[in-house]
Amino acid sequence: MRRFAFALLVLAGSASAQPAQRPAYVSIPAGPFLSVIETDAKAKPVQVPAFALRTEPVTNAEFLAFVTAHPEWRRDRVPSVFADARYLLHWSAADTLGDKALPAQPVTQVSWFAAQAYCESEQARLPQWIEWERAAAASTLVPDARSDPAWRKQLLDWYARPSNAPLAAVGGTPNLYGARDLHGLVWEWVDDYAAMMVTSDSRDQNDPDRLKFCGSAALSLRDRDNYALLMRIALLSSLQAVDTTANLGFRCARPSDATVTP
Repeated sequence: MRRFAFALLVLAGSASAQPAQRPAYVSIPAGPFLSVIETDAKAKPVQVPAFALRTEPVTNAEFLAFVTAHPEWRRDRVPSVFADARYLLHWSAADTLGDKALPAQPVTQVSWFAAQAYCESEQARLPQWIEWERAAAASTLVPDARSDPAWRKQLLDWYARPSNAPLAAVGGTPNLYGARDLHGLVWEWVDDYAAMMVTSDSRDQNDPDRLKFCGSAALSLRDRDNYALLMRIALLSSLQAVDTTANLGFRCARPSDATVTP
């Protein structure tokens, strides 16, 4: 999905500097995978190519280093076509984190545009949904735990927490691949978020927004019982690229054989 590439060139063309400390990526092997977003009950798994995924979400400290190196992405300079008015609003200043944005917490209130530009600064990109979903399906023991009631309960327990609770620092328990915090910390942007509308009916009917999110859209999904993933899909498919929220961050991906120049 490169529909915004022309816009990113305006602000991210110079985003080539590396963060002070090179971030860690883990390899996610190639393999067959059937996405929860698949609506056909007879659908078969597709082969997902191998890729590398950032082990943890991007933190406030890392994003501060990014906007310092690329001040066009400061909240007081970024054009409104690339981020809404809430962009990084929880920072105490455009170039200062403050008490509400601790360095080791995942950065939130960032737009799709800003997240993609940051990933380009790491010679990476935002993951595709099926890549993110494949990596996030793993528990600590198995590559696909989506049918495990205990795994699902952990996800649902996270949704039960108060939405205004302070974010924890990154660095949770790694899953089978070594990726951390795919669940239980923040929701995350994916590159193809705008292609995740489940059916046209879920957007064209005259039902309230809450039913579009949790009702009619979910009826067309293959795995309707996987409520936690359905909620994530509902959120992502409702967003515009300029939108920011207090519980939405991101991590980056790259080809598994990618080499990064210093």
